[in-house]
Amino acid sequence: MQQVLFVVIFSEMVLIMVLLFKTPLRKLVIMGIDRVKRGRGPVVVKTVAGTMSVVLGSSVYSVLNIQKRWIDEGLVNPTDQVLMAKHLLEATLMGASLFLALMIDRLHHYIRELRILRKSMEAVKKQTRSLEDGKAAGSSEEIKVLEEEVTTLLEKSKKLEKEIETKKKEVNVAEVSAVALRKQSEGFLLEYDRLLEENQNLRSSLQSLDWRASRSKSKKNT
Repeated sequence: MQQVLFVVIFSEMVLIMVLLFKTPLRKLVIMGIDRVKRGRGPVVVKTVAGTMSVVLGSSVYSVLNIQKRWIDEGLVNPTDQVLMAKHLLEATLMGASLFLALMIDRLHHYIRELRILRKSMEAVKKQTRSLEDGKAAGSSEEIKVLEEEVTTLLEKSKKLEKEIETKKKEVNVAEVSAVALRKQSEGFLLEYDRLLEENQNLRSSLQSLDWRASRSKSKKNT
């Protein structure tokens, strides 16, 4: 078991080194991984990874049981030491092999993504070059059209600035007239108050005169 795990780990390390550097072997490795990922390959890989994870969990569980036995008994048994070392080594090797397998999967995925991106970038570059070549002939006409549009926009902006200035003047005049009307209304209110006071004074004086006249008449009658 341990020899097999060592062989698996070293082979995975070799595959990772091949994938990291651009060599002719990398294409062959990528093609082989592509074939493995097709058909029943993913199912087989998942089953192998699942069994390895189960064995890894059992090894960790046995290591924990041995440690618990040591703590409970307080004695270290040579057979337990050998078993613990064996389980630890197997768990380490299986964990390393699973981790390296995950690294190989991710490296393969990223290499494929980079290839797709490079192809798309090359296609975009070709399209841009063709568009630039096609636009080179009609660029002068487009520049003229753009210049005409710029001139029309400048004229429109000048007209708008003039209209804004006239509107500002009208607003200022309206504000001045509003202030004048406010002052005039205040003067009218003051004049109205003054007239009310005079009216009240006149009424009070007329009432006093009426009272005097009625009093003088009553005296004459007596």
